[in-house]
Amino acid sequence: MQKQEISEIKKLLTQKNCSITRICGCYVDGEKNKKTEFKQAFLALPEEEMFKYFEILRKTLSGTLGKNLMTLEFPIKSEEPGGTQEFLLRLRDSKLKDDALLDEYYDKIIANYEYVGNYLILVIHDVYDVPGKTSDGIEMEDASDEIYEYILTCICPVELSKPGLSYNPEENAFQNRIRDWVVTLPETGYLFPAFNDRSSDIHSALYYSKDPEDLKEGFVAEVLGCPLPLSAGGQKETFQALIEETLGEDCDIEVVKNIHDKLTEMVEEHKEEPEPLVLAKNEVKTIFADSGVSNEKLEEFDKYYDETAGETTSLLASNVMNTRTFEVKTPDVVIKVNPERTDLIETRNIGGRECLVIELGGNVVVNGITVRAGATDENEETEV
Repeated sequence: MQKQEISEIKKLLTQKNCSITRICGCYVDGEKNKKTEFKQAFLALPEEEMFKYFEILRKTLSGTLGKNLMTLEFPIKSEEPGGTQEFLLRLRDSKLKDDALLDEYYDKIIANYEYVGNYLILVIHDVYDVPGKTSDGIEMEDASDEIYEYILTCICPVELSKPGLSYNPEENAFQNRIRDWVVTLPETGYLFPAFNDRSSDIHSALYYSKDPEDLKEGFVAEVLGCPLPLSAGGQKETFQALIEETLGEDCDIEVVKNIHDKLTEMVEEHKEEPEPLVLAKNEVKTIFADSGVSNEKLEEFDKYYDETAGETTSLLASNVMNTRTFEVKTPDVVIKVNPERTDLIETRNIGGRECLVIELGGNVVVNGITVRAGATDENEETEV
C-alpha cells in the first residue's frame, strides 16, 4: 500500500466519515485467559468511547512504510481451504457476526501472541464505498464503482495507570489516586485485505508493528501465514555487511562517502513518488559501481548479496543508510557532517599516519564557544 491509500483509509476512522459497522473485543490476561468479550454496532457507542477507539484504530495505520508498516503477501497455500488467508476472508465476510468464528480467531491470536501482561484484541468491520477520482485527483462522490470491505485488528496492552495524587473536589483535598487498568495504543495490528490501487487486494495485508525490530515472526507465520521482510535494522546491517564483504581491504572512507552521496541523490530524486525507494540486487550493484567499487570486487558481489540478503530480497533506501547525516566514528571521536558537504572530509597520510582531514569554513563553535577557524594560513586545514 502507498501513503495516499493508507491516508484514505485513516480518514474513514473519524466521526465525520465513519462507516464502521461493528466492533468486537476480547480482553486477555497475562496467563492467556479470556477475561471478557464484547461485540456491538460501532455507531451505538457513546461519543466519548468512539473517539478513544478512533485513536487506537488510526494508530494501527500510522508509522513509516517499510519500518512500522509493511504490505505482506499471502503465499498460495494460505489461500487454499483451511489456510490463513481463507480464514480471514470468512471472518470478513461474516461481518463479525459469527460468534464461533470470532472465538476461533481470538483463540488463534492468544495461542501465538507472545506478550508479558494483559492485552485487548480489537477487531472492526467496515464497508467503504470508494469514490471515483478524476485524472487530477479530485474525488467524485457520485461516481463510485468499487466497494472495499475490510477488517482491522489491533492488539493493545492493558496496563495499570501510574500511581499519584489527585484532587477530590467533593472533599476539597488531594488524595491517593485510584489505579485502574488502561488500554494503551496498539503494539501490533493489521488491515485485511490490503487497499492497493484504491481497490481490495485479498492477496495481501497491511501489517503494523510499533517496534520495527520486533515484528513477531512466529505470530505472523501462524495467524497471517505470510513471510516477513527483513526488519529496518536487519536491512541496515545487511547493507553494511554487504559493503564490507564486497570491498574487503578496499573499504575506505572515500568509497563509503560516494555510496552515501549516491543514495542521498537517489532519495532526493524519488521524494515526490508515492512509494518508498526500493533497491533490488542489480540496483545495489549499480550504486556500488558508480561509487568507485572496482570491477574485480564486483565480480564477487552477486555471491555476497545472495549469502547476506537473499537473491530475491529488496532493500528500502530509507532503511539501509541515513541520508540526512554523515557520521565518522573512531574509538575516541565522533564527527557528524551535513550530508550535502561530505566534500569537506578527506583522508590524508601525514607524517606516516593515516589522518582524517576536515576543512574548516565559517564559524567554528566548540562547547558553545565560537573559536577562530584558521591559523596563520586561511587555507590551512585541521588534522583530526
